[in-house]
Amino acid sequence: MAGSRFLFSNGIISHVTDAPPVTVFLESHPGAYTTSRTSNNASCLLFWKRHMKRLSESIRILSNLSPQFIFKMKDKSTISLPASMTLPIRESALEMLVNDAISKVLPIAMNERSDGEELAITTLVFAKFQELSENGIRIIDDEESVSKVLDVNVHVGTYVPPAFGTLENGAHLAVVGRGRHVAPAKYSDWVRIRKPLEKLRPPSVTELLLSNDGDRVLEGCVTNFFVVCSKACNEAKTKDDYGNIQSFEVQTAPVCDGVLPGIVRQLVIEICLSKGIPFREVAPSWSEHLIWEEAFITNGLRLLQHVDTIQVPREWESINSKTWKEISWAKKRFQVGPGMITTIIRKEIMEKAMLEGYPLCHFK
Repeated sequence: MAGSRFLFSNGIISHVTDAPPVTVFLESHPGAYTTSRTSNNASCLLFWKRHMKRLSESIRILSNLSPQFIFKMKDKSTISLPASMTLPIRESALEMLVNDAISKVLPIAMNERSDGEELAITTLVFAKFQELSENGIRIIDDEESVSKVLDVNVHVGTYVPPAFGTLENGAHLAVVGRGRHVAPAKYSDWVRIRKPLEKLRPPSVTELLLSNDGDRVLEGCVTNFFVVCSKACNEAKTKDDYGNIQSFEVQTAPVCDGVLPGIVRQLVIEICLSKGIPFREVAPSWSEHLIWEEAFITNGLRLLQHVDTIQVPREWESINSKTWKEISWAKKRFQVGPGMITTIIRKEIMEKAMLEGYPLCHFK
C-alpha cells in the first residue's frame, strides 16, 4: 500500500504522517477486524455485506472462545476476563455503527485519492469490558447501545491492485509455521503472533503458509490457499485433459481443520459449484504435489493471485529453531502465468464483485 493513510479512532481523524501503517494500527489494539477495498475507480466497496457478516461472527466467536482477543480494559491489573462472554449484538446494529464510522473518514480519503487508486478499508472493533461488567449482558440491538459497548476504528489507505496474470505478479510461497489459534475468527493479535515466522521467510517469498505437520497446507498468514490437482495419472494424461475442467479438482483446507472462512474463499467454493468445477474441501498435501497443476491464493485485497512457486522444508520437526538460511527446501514451480482453472475462477470473482459492490454513496 502506498500514498495517503487515514485513521478514525476515538472520534478523531488522523491523516498521513499521524496515521500508522495498517499493521501497526492492528497491533495497537485487540479486536476483530476485516479488510475490504473499493473497486471500479473507488465507486463501490467489495463484498461489504459479507464482510459485515464475518465481522459479526468474529466478535461472537472471540468473545465466547478467547475474550482476550476482543476485549479492551482500562485497568488490566484489577480486572480479569471471564473464560467466556458471548456478545449478543445484532448484525444490523453493528453494521450501522461501522458505516457511521466509515462515513466520517471516507470523504477525506476520497479527496486525497489519485485517479486509478483504490482504497483499502480496515475496520477494527473491540469491546469495552467495563461497560459490559457494569451494565450486564443483554441483547444489544440498536446503534446507540452498540456504541456504548463496542469501539469502532477505521483505517483507510490507498491501494493499487496488481494486474492479474502478468509474469511479475505471481505469488511465491513458503510453508513455515503451525496453524492459528481460534482460526475461524479474524483478529488483530494474529499480526503480532505471526511475527516470529518472519525469520523463516526466504527473501523471494511473498506469503507464508501454515501447516501443522509440514505436509497438509492449511492457509497463508493473510490468505486462503488453493491448489488445482490433475485427476488423471501422469501416465494417462492426454492433450484433451488440459482443456477439460472435469480433469481437475480444486482443493482447499476445510474450516474444521483450522482455517479462516475467508470472504473470497467462500466465493471460490460457490463458483466451483455453479460452474461444475470439481471441488473438495481437503487440506492440499505436499506429498501429492506432483499432481498440483495450478495454485492460487485469495484475500480481500488481492481477491485472487496465481502462484508461481511454493517451497516446503524437507525436515519439519526442527524448523522453529532455524532461520530460512539453515533450512533445506523442496520447491515446486508452476507454469508461467495463471492456469485455465485459476483464470476461470478469477473471471467469475470479478463478475460477482460487480454484482455485490456496495456503492460508496451509502456511507454519506
